[in-house]
Amino acid sequence: MKSSRIPGFYKKTIEERKELIHSMYPFTEEELATLSAEAPLAQDIADNMIENVVGTFQLPLGLGLNFLINGKEYIIPMAIEEASVVASASHIAKIVRDAGGFTAESTDRVMIGQIQVVGCPDFQQAKTAVLENKDALIKAANEAFPSIVRRGGGAEDLDVRILNEEADSAFGKMLIVHLYVNTVDAMGANLINTMAESIAPLVEKITSGKVYLRILSNLADRSLARARCVIPPHLLKTGDFSGEEVRDGVIHAYEFAASDPYRAVTHNKGIMNGVDPVVIATGNDWRAVEAGAHAYAVKDGQYTSMTTWWKDEQGNLVGELELPMSVGTVGGATRVHPLAKMALKLLDVSSAKELAEVIVTVGLAQNLGALKALATDGIQKGHMTLHSRSVAIAAGATGEMIDIIAKELIKINEIRVGKAKELVEKYKR
Repeated sequence: MKSSRIPGFYKKTIEERKELIHSMYPFTEEELATLSAEAPLAQDIADNMIENVVGTFQLPLGLGLNFLINGKEYIIPMAIEEASVVASASHIAKIVRDAGGFTAESTDRVMIGQIQVVGCPDFQQAKTAVLENKDALIKAANEAFPSIVRRGGGAEDLDVRILNEEADSAFGKMLIVHLYVNTVDAMGANLINTMAESIAPLVEKITSGKVYLRILSNLADRSLARARCVIPPHLLKTGDFSGEEVRDGVIHAYEFAASDPYRAVTHNKGIMNGVDPVVIATGNDWRAVEAGAHAYAVKDGQYTSMTTWWKDEQGNLVGELELPMSVGTVGGATRVHPLAKMALKLLDVSSAKELAEVIVTVGLAQNLGALKALATDGIQKGHMTLHSRSVAIAAGATGEMIDIIAKELIKINEIRVGKAKELVEKYKR
């Protein structure tokens, strides 16, 4: 039986880790070779994915361990260059695992297509006309992309807004049609754009206006994913800090972010430290997810914390995270990139909804990891310990010398490239 709880995984060599994962998953030899390849994304594939290709760019691919979400074990691929993120998320996942695990849920996979109409003779009349023709527009949209309808999705609803209604300029006032599309397991950008473009002529005819933009919105607030954890304070005890002190420190740190946009930006960056690596590893559009998440953080009028942390009546620490999550498990790079395909196989998710729930859970875990560190020993202790290896490599250390130099940097508490170069020269002598 697969378990995400793998004690001592970080102590194993890369080859030992691969062998262990191979014993847990039915990977083919070709898939395993992808993990071992220096350039798993072949240049001919890359050349057909984007323009002007001159090579490929790699990130470390690590595994988030210990995750138990809705009673299911998850080993989570994370592509990221920043030290301590994978370790921090895995550490928090172990704590939450001992508390019963995370719970997560998501809404239906509904994305939004926008159609911009300007120059209407009468905007209110145009709005009424669009709503009166709602069924015809939805039908036309679905006829433009029948394959998504066969998969159980497609355009489901439509709404209209008038922007800048009091504007004097003819260029300021505009009618915005929102087409709501269930994208099932696809991220949906291509199908939504196709639908929006296909019904634009009909919208022009109905409104007597001129259509300009026809494109999806990455503020996917009808495709939300939520994660939650409840942790008894005794599981939070850290060094000389009691569980209650850690709990209260986390809550105070959250309240700082909830009240101050300057703190909220860094707080939320830490959340995206958990979200983005999974989005990237699975071949999804991390820029879209980032943009939607930060826009959602200002939905109430001020940029604020994406997470919420509080103490319940039993004294437990409770955390929640809700984000728009425009991700897919079919189409795009998820179908083309060999490592993205392998990452989805590792995750063993059955739908885009489940993938969204996993991603938002990692974001919640990573946020707690950062807040817990900030509220106790400070963020640098763990981060710089892991960072010391990168510093040693930057200074020219290779092979067994990397560990030796890294340990010496930690011992003298001077983790910088200049000092590492001194130690490398000393070691070589």
